[in-house]
Amino acid sequence: MAKSRRDIFTSFSFTQGEDVEAKVRLPYCDDLSLFQKYCTQCTDKPCVDVCEQEIIKIDDSGVPYLAFDLQGCTFCDDCIEPCPEDFLDATLPTIQGKIELNILKCFSWNQTMCFSCKDPCIDDAISFIGLFRPKIDEEKCTNCGFCLKVCPADAITIKGLL
Repeated sequence: MAKSRRDIFTSFSFTQGEDVEAKVRLPYCDDLSLFQKYCTQCTDKPCVDVCEQEIIKIDDSGVPYLAFDLQGCTFCDDCIEPCPEDFLDATLPTIQGKIELNILKCFSWNQTMCFSCKDPCIDDAISFIGLFRPKIDEEKCTNCGFCLKVCPADAITIKGLL
């Protein structure tokens, strides 16, 4: 059976047409390759048990990631101490990720007054241009995730870096 042009070009793709979304990894590390190197060797995964917010989950390859389904990260440092590999650094209190605001979904950008995302942001990374245009300052944002679940429009996402 002959393949379509799309199938041929898709076969050249590394992911073969599937979107691969990187997970958001734990804070306190600026080299994401260390998670793959060390966490796959760790069998106990003590970071999961000590997380007070219960946002640390384990992916299929055995590497921990942050799931902002219900909460955000408080940067409590509790995941650093039990880590047997000792590669997390308390002097790096940020999460490697890319925060995005979808202005098509955002209530404020669509002329409905809403400040839900700004209220929980302790880093003051969300400002409003006028009353209806929230903007996220990526320099101030730590990607803690507290703004995600309070957004009634689900307009904010944090994507992991590859």
